[in-house]
Amino acid sequence: MADLQGKYQKLATEYTKLRSQIPVLKKAVLDEQAKELTFKETIKEKDQAIRKFEQEIDSLVFRNQQLSKRVEVLQLELDDTMSRGKKNKQHKASTDEAISAHQGIPRASVINEELRSKIEENERLHKQVSDADQQNRTLVGDLQSKLEVLEREASQHQQVLNATVQSNKGQIERLQEEKAMLEVKLQNQEQSVKEAKLRAETAEQHLKMVQGELSGKLAVAVKTITDKLPFNDTKLRDLNALNVPTHDRKHQLKAKELMAQAMHLVSELTQGLSNYHTYVEQRSRTYPTDGVNEPLSVTNKKFCDYLHENTSYTKPMELAFRTFCDSLKDDALTTLETASGLQEFAIQFKRYTSYASKLLPYQLISIEEECSVSSCTATLAAKNMELHGSLQKLTSVFSKVDTYVGVIAAQSIKSCNHPRSNQSLFFHHLSISLDNLHTVLKEVCTHYNAKVSLEHQLPTATQKLKTTDECVISALVSLGKCAGKFANFMKTNLDFFSATAGYRTRGSSISTNESAEGPKSNPAVSTFHQRAANYMVSLVRPCPESVPYRVAVDNRRTLLSSTESRDSLAQQVTTFQKKTSKLEQEKEYWMLESQLLQMKYEKEMKKVSDLEKQAGRLQASLTGSIEDNLDKQTVLEHVNDKVQGVAVNTSVLGKLETTSQEASDADTREQLIKNHFTHRINEMTSQLQAADSKAVSFHAECRALHKRLSLAEKSKSNTQEELQIAHKTIAQLRDELQTTMKNYDHQLSMMSEHLASMNEKIIEQKDEIDDLRHKLSIKGPKKGKGK
Repeated sequence: MADLQGKYQKLATEYTKLRSQIPVLKKAVLDEQAKELTFKETIKEKDQAIRKFEQEIDSLVFRNQQLSKRVEVLQLELDDTMSRGKKNKQHKASTDEAISAHQGIPRASVINEELRSKIEENERLHKQVSDADQQNRTLVGDLQSKLEVLEREASQHQQVLNATVQSNKGQIERLQEEKAMLEVKLQNQEQSVKEAKLRAETAEQHLKMVQGELSGKLAVAVKTITDKLPFNDTKLRDLNALNVPTHDRKHQLKAKELMAQAMHLVSELTQGLSNYHTYVEQRSRTYPTDGVNEPLSVTNKKFCDYLHENTSYTKPMELAFRTFCDSLKDDALTTLETASGLQEFAIQFKRYTSYASKLLPYQLISIEEECSVSSCTATLAAKNMELHGSLQKLTSVFSKVDTYVGVIAAQSIKSCNHPRSNQSLFFHHLSISLDNLHTVLKEVCTHYNAKVSLEHQLPTATQKLKTTDECVISALVSLGKCAGKFANFMKTNLDFFSATAGYRTRGSSISTNESAEGPKSNPAVSTFHQRAANYMVSLVRPCPESVPYRVAVDNRRTLLSSTESRDSLAQQVTTFQKKTSKLEQEKEYWMLESQLLQMKYEKEMKKVSDLEKQAGRLQASLTGSIEDNLDKQTVLEHVNDKVQGVAVNTSVLGKLETTSQEASDADTREQLIKNHFTHRINEMTSQLQAADSKAVSFHAECRALHKRLSLAEKSKSNTQEELQIAHKTIAQLRDELQTTMKNYDHQLSMMSEHLASMNEKIIEQKDEIDDLRHKLSIKGPKKGKGK
């Protein structure tokens, strides 16, 4: 298994190295592909330029052909004109010849000039075309050579990538095969574990049967011992160790004081270890990859998961030592033989040491991964390897300290065979181990500080990494200081720990040959002594105050009445809610009625204002004849009568407009409505007052119920605390029962041996008595015959 584990670790390291090389190769291939794409784009651009130049050349050739055709046409025209000039008749007049000559010469000169310019332009275009063709050829040649070089490099990179992929595939296949083999082994181991569990269950059943038989035999033996044999526990050293010894109280007080100092140091050490593991976890999640841009490696992920569990190993260690310190009493002797609480601390310290040993390979692999990062320099790698070695030393020193702590704690076990003279040697070696722990922690701190100073100079170092490294350094410094305090504490108090406690037990433990090492005390003596003292205190304890019977009956009656009143209050609340809903509906109805009446009132007021305006107009227009004035006066009087006949009346519900003829009926109706609503308002106010009084009484009752509820909750919390205390006492009593059962089993075995030896002696004595009686019976008849 160890070879397979080593091979698996080597394969894992090689796999991680190859995994770290794959991103570099991928990046190189991607860079080359990007370069190839850029070159392809440049080639496309050059091809487009070449096509453009070719199109220009084609256009120039076409233009040149047109010009050449034009020149030929002009040459033909010139030849025609020349031939025509020669064929002209000689009898033409001199004036005509002069005129024709004067017209032909300028035309020929113009054609010649045009022909010359076209020829020059054609030559210039031919030169440009040849230059452009030459440049295009050179450019195409350069680009083709570059393309060939790039294609060759791309093929090489592709070959390298394929080779790496093939090699990684082979390694992955090998790892998968090994994984399958390990899974098969794991299944086999699980089957063996299941079989072992079955065997353990059968053994437990058998053990229960044996315990039942032994308990029955113990009861029978105890009964026979109490009935027939006297018992003296001072004759045997093991039984005399259960008696309470006389000891020096000053020695016990000093031991308790030193254990309190050690408790502070242990708590400081556990806190420092927890801080160190927490900060290392944060750093592992930050460096070399932050877990955001690139995922964490499998090793770092497991390492972080294991580091996250540090409190489950450091906290129980502190709690175990704290419980041991709390178990120390001023009136009870404390030695290594009686300090059974140290066993739990040794177990928790051993758990932490195994946890540190489990963390070590992951931490070393993490450091190696940091060395394999591309940004890691040679000096930084050297510092990492120095830290690598110092961490291994730290784990080995912790294992040494764990060894001596376990040996010291094992002195309280009955099966321990170490002589008492070796206890001083154990403490001396523990002091040396603590000194080594202090030196190794200082070495780790210096190496880590040097490593961090180099890492912070790198451009990839973030502020989060720097702060985390500072926290790790501070945790290491605090651990080193705590280890130094521990080493100094052991050095200064080494004489006290090595010296034997001044106590003695009664009986034969100080005189027999078995007691050459001095008196012996059992770890259960202090618990028995404490239980006896608590029992004596409980006998003197006064009776607790109880509630009188009448008060309890009255409280029950009030409680029942409050529950009944609560139901009635709930019913009243529902009825009041129904009434309030009805009142709200009526309120809405009357609000709508008042709004309608308000609208009617506004319309009537508008009519009145219109009639008043008409009357004003008629009075202003009273001009003209008497008859007309009389007619208008009659109309005006009629309008005034109408205006005066309109009466405006207001009430609680709003304003009502009525005519003079209907004023009495409206007043009576309004008065009836007013009386009805005043009566309703009075009823509602009386109901509201009654509801307020009931609400006040309900509030008082609710406050009383709330107080009772708070008292009930307090009593519940007290009972829960008492229940927890009872559970704790039950657990302690079970532990004590187990210890007493073990002691009784041992005593029973001793007493059974003693009983067997006594039975043999009794049988021998009976045989001797029978022989003597037989001799006496023989001698008696001889004496009679002689007479």
